Amino acid sequence: MMKMNSINILAISALIVFSLMLITTLSKSYDEKTINDIPLEKDSIDRIDWIPTKEDIAYQDSMWTIIEQTQLEVDTIKESIEHILLRLEYMDGTSDSIRITRKK
Repeated sequence: MMKMNSINILAISALIVFSLMLITTLSKSYDEKTINDIPLEKDSIDRIDWIPTKEDIAYQDSMWTIIEQTQLEVDTIKESIEHILLRLEYMDGTSDSIRITRKK
């Protein structure tokens, strides 16, 4: 007869839990329908993806132009700020309360 110590009890418990999980998983897989088993509903009108009109394309192009222009303006402002910060430095190397690091 086998002696019942903690390792044996743990192994038996793990075997029982694993067996229950396996049985549950297998029984669920037979009960549920797969996505291929579900019939698709047909619309009365055939579905067509959105096709942009000339007006839609013109609107999207204008939005893209606005985005590009804004990016250019942000870059210009950034360069101006960097120029101003560089001019705040004194000839002896000290500066006002703002210190920036130059790109190398």
